[in-house]
Amino acid sequence: MNTVFNIYEPRVLNIDMTNDEIIAHLMDGRTISVPLVWSWRLSEATPQQRQNFEILGDGQGVHWPDIDEDISVEGMLYGSPARRPGKLSKQAA
Repeated sequence: MNTVFNIYEPRVLNIDMTNDEIIAHLMDGRTISVPLVWSWRLSEATPQQRQNFEILGDGQGVHWPDIDEDISVEGMLYGSPARRPGKLSKQAA
């Protein structure tokens, strides 16, 4: 038995922000969300700064120009929280 299917890269259609989550509506109909604290820049931004975003390219990610933050769809899907710069672990020091 042969099964034929198409694999599409996930693309962002739109973003909603709450006080606790970044919610991405994807072009394929899925909705995914990650905790706002995954982005220290977004968690420290004002509500106005959080609402000022741009969809990157064909929907590969989202950019917030006021705080210079980028989040990719892949990062949201595979769980890649942003690390705060300057904080080294004891193992790396």
